[in-house]
Amino acid sequence: MKLSIIVPCYNVEPYIEACVESIVKNSIKDYEIILINDGSSDHTSSVLEKIKKQYKEVIVIEQENKGLSFVRNKGIELAKGKYLAFIDGDDTIHEKMLSSLLEKAEKGDFSMVTCGVRMVYTDHEVLVNPGFTKDLLSKEEIKKQMYDFYPAACNKLFKKSCLEDIRFKEGVWFEDVEFIYRLLPSLTKVGVVDGYYYNYFQRKGSITYSYNHKLYDLVANMDSIVTFYQEQNLLEFYYEEIEYTYVRYLYATFIRRLAKMKDKKEFKKGVSYVIKKVKENFPQYKKNPYLSLSKKGNYLKHFNSFIASLVYLIDKNKEN
Repeated sequence: MKLSIIVPCYNVEPYIEACVESIVKNSIKDYEIILINDGSSDHTSSVLEKIKKQYKEVIVIEQENKGLSFVRNKGIELAKGKYLAFIDGDDTIHEKMLSSLLEKAEKGDFSMVTCGVRMVYTDHEVLVNPGFTKDLLSKEEIKKQMYDFYPAACNKLFKKSCLEDIRFKEGVWFEDVEFIYRLLPSLTKVGVVDGYYYNYFQRKGSITYSYNHKLYDLVANMDSIVTFYQEQNLLEFYYEEIEYTYVRYLYATFIRRLAKMKDKKEFKKGVSYVIKKVKENFPQYKKNPYLSLSKKGNYLKHFNSFIASLVYLIDKNKEN
């Protein structure tokens, strides 16, 4: 089988039919769609049974609630395809996404192929590029592009053989970041197709806009990445890339997410925490060469409590 599409389903009753319809509109053959109902409390189960009767490619798995990472990992174990795709049950894809990624992967023997993402808000859209525009044809090219990589699983196609020893970390938020950065050193070639083919719907109540102490999972995941590279004797070779990535996610992504929560006391606490973490792990990061290549470089290099307070004032009322 060429392709397995793994779709986690948790309380996606209003959305899952549109998700599956967008998948089957892709002109691909020899594929399966694995729909895993993760203990939904709405009528997702009934909708999945309806979909199963409609499409012969669909496999439905029912389980108790275990979380997104558990579902994806289970999907990896069940998948029969040479290539894997992960699509969330409340999102949709362009009719060319899977066919374009699969054609690219097969022709070029790529370990992974990616495309752009369309972030769909209630009143506007934001286009997010994969972080690079040309195929990465060696480990060295992949290494040099890690600093600007968009680390989501949903806009990518993976060769299953590359995931033998890599799984999603369970019980955490922002599991994609940890997964992708542990995967990258093992990849030999990464392809990119031109198109914003994944529709990522930003709905109220998502983790982006709901404060929970699990927001700190992002920091824990970055620590986990550093530990992984140390244990695999990779940190010396990838030091500058991991250093920049660590600072980028703590000073930019984490801080901006924390600002959206609109809790000023918690925000100040978080700022102090990440400044301490960066000083402990990468005290010389201001010498990192990727700061001069990144649009965020100047911000990251001069980040402090005062700049953080400005971020809070600017970003707390923004949606994206």
